[in-house]
Amino acid sequence: MQDHKLVLVLVDDHDLFTQGLALLLKAKAGDRFEIGGTTNRAEEAASLVGSCGADIAMVDLAMPPVNGIPAIRHIKSRHPDTKVVALSGTSDLKLAEEALRAGADGFLPKSADPDVLVAPLLSVAAGFRVVEDTLFTALLDAVRHPPEEIFGQLAVEEIRLWVLLSRGLETAEIAERMLVSERTAKRLVASLLNKLGAPNRIVAAGMAGHYGLLGKQAPSPG
Repeated sequence: MQDHKLVLVLVDDHDLFTQGLALLLKAKAGDRFEIGGTTNRAEEAASLVGSCGADIAMVDLAMPPVNGIPAIRHIKSRHPDTKVVALSGTSDLKLAEEALRAGADGFLPKSADPDVLVAPLLSVAAGFRVVEDTLFTALLDAVRHPPEEIFGQLAVEEIRLWVLLSRGLETAEIAERMLVSERTAKRLVASLLNKLGAPNRIVAAGMAGHYGLLGKQAPSPG
């Protein structure tokens, strides 16, 4: 059972939003949270966290002149035990992914229902990651498909080759399936690995599994 209040810091360049959020948390869960401090400057976030021993930092991602991503990294590098919840006024999938990769423990839109804000914060404090349901689904969909910079440069036959070699087929079997000579098959495999940036077939197979390609049927020639 929690025997002390969780200390929060709010990092947002919109003072009105910060003040409103502080009042909301005090009204909804004043017995569980206290505001340790606020700042509208991303570069001050880590120092603020340290000065008040914050349990949770809520960081706006759209803070000029840079976004809140560097602030999240700085907080996590200096205070790894502090939980960070990223806030955004948009549903930008790329920005959300960057925030999570930077070390954020949660991502919530600023449009989130204030009445249900307390539960996500308590979950983050307990060590869980919190991401809005629609965003979580979008992130899952994104990692199940090759990014455009990889997928967009591959021809249909190269995708087929990727699936075949990832299923463990030897060069001779690949050549037979693709109706080419073994020499040509070796050249095609080398070219594919180069395009994927994979040093060997094992890594390429791992990438295929990550992107969900192994559940697909390899396209037939012609």
